[in-house]
Amino acid sequence: MHYRRFGKTNLWLSVFSLGTMRCLAGESNAEENIQHAIANGINHLETARSYGKSEPYLGNILKKLPLPREQLTITTKLPPTPDSQVMDQWIDESLERLQLDYLDCLAIHGINTWEHLTWVESPRGCMQAIQDALAEGRIRHLGFSTHAPLEVILAAIQTNLFEFINLHYYYVFQRHAPAVALANQKDMGVFIISPADKGGRLYTPPAKLVELCYPFSPLELNYRFLLSDRRITTLSVGPANPQELDAPLAVADQDGSLTPQEIEVFSRLETQAETALGTDRCSQCYQCLPCPEMINIPEVLRLRNLAVAYDMTDYGTYRYGMFENAGHWFAGVKGNRCTSCGDCLPRCPEQLDIPGLLADTHQRLNGSPRRRLWG
Repeated sequence: MHYRRFGKTNLWLSVFSLGTMRCLAGESNAEENIQHAIANGINHLETARSYGKSEPYLGNILKKLPLPREQLTITTKLPPTPDSQVMDQWIDESLERLQLDYLDCLAIHGINTWEHLTWVESPRGCMQAIQDALAEGRIRHLGFSTHAPLEVILAAIQTNLFEFINLHYYYVFQRHAPAVALANQKDMGVFIISPADKGGRLYTPPAKLVELCYPFSPLELNYRFLLSDRRITTLSVGPANPQELDAPLAVADQDGSLTPQEIEVFSRLETQAETALGTDRCSQCYQCLPCPEMINIPEVLRLRNLAVAYDMTDYGTYRYGMFENAGHWFAGVKGNRCTSCGDCLPRCPEQLDIPGLLADTHQRLNGSPRRRLWG
């Protein structure tokens, strides 16, 4: 296991962090996952108020661990609120459930909208309680997690209120590259959320993607894409059982630059996308937005890109099904809401038939509705 400095927190975190959202099969299951992770060098455990019984489970397990408290970094996440008293109560409740005197890190969980950012910046908002908790030592470091549009993320970073950020960024989703760059410029720790799941459901990849990534697995290749970037501190893994830690642990000491063979595979993936999509490929420039019907056109077409190029239909259906079902955690409506108004067409540099591609994506990917596990 390798370790990296978590930005200005000056904490040294393992390059993989154990997220506990999926440690929900019972406390004994959670304990088995945590024990296995720690035995293999993971020193950062992350939970959230909204993750069911994760906080009390973790609190009970921490009491049983043989290593000193200061050898672990514990992070929990609390949602933004305009009410400082509510935030103060939540902090105390999390500390009580975790059976801790202090939190190493608190992340505001889901600064996903401009309104959320306003709640944080307001003198009467949640920051007053957080600043008091920092001064009292109940919290040692503050960051935020986000599923927001890039513009909101950049604005949140620019407030200079935060020491770290949790965000989505993967080989198949590089929209947030400017956020990684700005966070690094501000000396913030960068924690990548869910690279196995949100990064492509890479624990169950389609046969075409497996073939294209050979001799690497798609999951291994995505981990290497991220670990080769020294601006990134740590990647989240959320195992349902200890065996699901095997893949990340296999590359936990492989955090150097990409090898020529890895670069060749990424080039192969790019060539495949260009060939398969042809003139229908969305370049993810986002110039088509805003859509008057609130369709997240680039994200819909990104899912189409992946389904057509790499047969990532299962992943596409999974993510597409969250539109209209996950609120601000996955904003936007489905492609069939398009009225063919034409507003987006003159803004598209590729001159794509956006209404036609939206309809095609809906036909390919519209499965059963999905919701977030928590929140």
